[in-house]
Amino acid sequence: MTDARERGDARRRVMVTGYGAVTPLGHSVDETWTAMLAGRSGIDTVNAIDVTGLGVLIGGQVRGFTPSRYMPPTVSRRADPYAQYALAAALEASEHAGLVIDDRLAPRVAVIIGSGYGPVGSIYRAANTLRDKGPRAISPFTQVTTAMDSAAGEISMRLGAQGPSRAQSTACASGADAVGAGMRMISHGEADIVLAGGADACVTTVDLAGSGNARALSRRNDDPTAACRPFDVHRDGFVMSEGAAVLVLEAAEVADRRGATALAELTGYGASSDAHHWTAPHPEGRGACLAVEAALRDAGITGPDVDYINAHGTGTLLNDAIETAVLHKVLGDRVTRIPVSSTKSMTGHMIGAAGAVELVASIQVLRTGDVPPTINCDEPIDPDINFVPHQTQHHKQIRTALSNSFGFGGHNAALVVRAV
Repeated sequence: MTDARERGDARRRVMVTGYGAVTPLGHSVDETWTAMLAGRSGIDTVNAIDVTGLGVLIGGQVRGFTPSRYMPPTVSRRADPYAQYALAAALEASEHAGLVIDDRLAPRVAVIIGSGYGPVGSIYRAANTLRDKGPRAISPFTQVTTAMDSAAGEISMRLGAQGPSRAQSTACASGADAVGAGMRMISHGEADIVLAGGADACVTTVDLAGSGNARALSRRNDDPTAACRPFDVHRDGFVMSEGAAVLVLEAAEVADRRGATALAELTGYGASSDAHHWTAPHPEGRGACLAVEAALRDAGITGPDVDYINAHGTGTLLNDAIETAVLHKVLGDRVTRIPVSSTKSMTGHMIGAAGAVELVASIQVLRTGDVPPTINCDEPIDPDINFVPHQTQHHKQIRTALSNSFGFGGHNAALVVRAV
């Protein structure tokens, strides 16, 4: 297989041929999508850790996950939950794509997994073991399991992908940036297939305490399913969540040769930095505008061409107001005539996994015309925008979708995907 530069091509088309997901709504794309369309929340009182003394007692947990369904004990014993979720999602994605990586294909298959927090559970456990039992009790696998690249490594070893394997960390934009990086690798001939996505498992005592103390999290402990309220006047913060999603990205001609079914075409990616503040977005949304405009420009379209937006929509006071202003600025009147929904209202904020899960949802919208709701949006902050409150809507002629991801540290990413 020759790369694009050897053939003289300027840029190759990038298709999505498979995807997998593990979320608080289910352990597959089908389960997650069905729950989204039903407007079902995956947010509840946290029971997997001790939340005694915390101000925030709620989160979006992956419940009932059985590692043995996806990996042998030798892997599950060493792998942090975030890597387990990523591996499970990658296996579903590769099966969905009918992808079998043989010796000829292997050097041209890459893996990029984004994560905002990485294997934090394993890091905390290792620190506690060192404190309580001393250095001889530390596992020789610790340096592997506590590394940010452990999810990508587990996937590449399991599937036999011999192309570049790496981690991507840009806070809440990590999953979207990983997909964007995978798109670039293919379009510029560095790989033929990329398994790209994001994963996080940060519903931990430390992370709930830290984000809670930063006043970033909702404190609706007495009503968990109503806690995440994107674009609602009465929103009071995001909900910490966990999960993973992985997509199989493939050069169009390679997918054709394999006989793979293209689910959608990934046409645009843009990224930027606010260069403003660690936790607050730029007050004028400059960085977010740059990312969205770059993604549209990369896709060769303008705002009026967008038919659906999966918003970042976290439910925080600043993010939702600024994102709304950004959409008005970039899309103009078009934003008042298309559906804009936040699936975080049901999943919570999966941090590094969020952008990848939301891209999967966006592709499902293109394929079905069904737009999942923004639940808990009782009193929209902008009544001129259709935030798809409460119930799924069916829309005809949704051909192009925009998915936004804006993170702490001023990281911004936007992806454009088109129906095929």
